Amino acid sequence: MKTVNLFIGGCPLSRHYANMHSGAAEYDFEFNGERTGIRVSLMQALQSDIWDVVTLQQASSLSVDHNTYQPYLNALAEYVRIHAPKARIYIHQTWAYEEGSKRLCGELGYACRRDMYNELTAAYLKAASELDALVIPSGRAFEELSEMGVRGLHRDTFHASLGIGRLALGMVWFEALTGRRAVSENIPRLDEPVSENDLRAVRSCAHTAVQAALKGEL
Repeated sequence: MKTVNLFIGGCPLSRHYANMHSGAAEYDFEFNGERTGIRVSLMQALQSDIWDVVTLQQASSLSVDHNTYQPYLNALAEYVRIHAPKARIYIHQTWAYEEGSKRLCGELGYACRRDMYNELTAAYLKAASELDALVIPSGRAFEELSEMGVRGLHRDTFHASLGIGRLALGMVWFEALTGRRAVSENIPRLDEPVSENDLRAVRSCAHTAVQAALKGEL
């Protein structure tokens, strides 16, 4: 599996759209999870290989408002279809911030995590319907784990933690893209330890989330 990430921290769809039009080499080119020091444009990355999948997402703080998705998302998807015509487009569902955090309650004004989750989920489902795209349901997996009482999913109340958080995301992405469940023997070394109980919970929730997404549910 070969993966490339075009990275600009906190980048909204509107900025991707502007970069699409300018052709500027604004992105850090990350290859198989490692920084390369290379800067690329959207077109350069899309034309650098014959891709099976291209994923799109909204910045997490804007993900709750579908009005921030368009017209940028449709235009970006069409751009992908032109420059990576064999790729299937997926939309990556971001996740709700940590319960009671300043970002959740102070900056976004939510009373609880579930309220943010419900709004971002509605926005992503609408976006996926508009593009006829599949959803990578990271947000649902995080929500299910939170409901089970699993702790430590976030490292700074909004990014995924370096242990269980990233493990959950990796399992969701792996199953969404390959159709196969991750097994414990294939899990790489993590930067933070994950208990056996949490590992079982992650495998279960990742699978449940992906199966729901395949049915058009989140």
